[in-house]
Amino acid sequence: MAAGAGRRMGRPKALVDDWLTRSVATLRAGGCARVLVVLGAEAEAARALLDDGPAPHPAGDVVVASDWADGMGASLRAGLAAVPPDAPGVLVHLVDLPDVGPDVVRRVLAAWRGPATAARAAYGDPADPRPGHPVLLGRDHLDAAGAVAGGDQGARRLLAQVGATAVWCGDLAGGADVDSRP
Repeated sequence: MAAGAGRRMGRPKALVDDWLTRSVATLRAGGCARVLVVLGAEAEAARALLDDGPAPHPAGDVVVASDWADGMGASLRAGLAAVPPDAPGVLVHLVDLPDVGPDVVRRVLAAWRGPATAARAAYGDPADPRPGHPVLLGRDHLDAAGAVAGGDQGARRLLAQVGATAVWCGDLAGGADVDSRP
């Protein structure tokens, strides 16, 4: 997901450095067979980065969330609505996590247990881990995730309700989103 305006950053995070193309490359290298990119603010400029990058991204794998300004929930809904009906599930990742690499993606994907899977990366103190991204959702949860997403809330409530598995990744990355430039 790379749709937001990045107000605290001063520009859309999809346009910051190589974050967008790096995120796509991270997902591919981590084992995602298909990467669906959700854009919004300055979608055309972000799309150009994908088209001109080292590995051009297929046009059919980009969704523009027309209501992106309503918050992250709108972007999540747009992305989930574009998931093919035969997809067994999705891995949701955010563009503003530049320290999350393919090793984190692989570890979260390894939590796959079928269509009822709900898992997410966890960071920070191993004794009191902080939930983060990426998030792995099996097909059974996709409709519910879209239904609860709204404003700046994604599927957090749903993940708590279904008891999502915490996948420890704190040894691989910090997992903190970057909201401003140092």
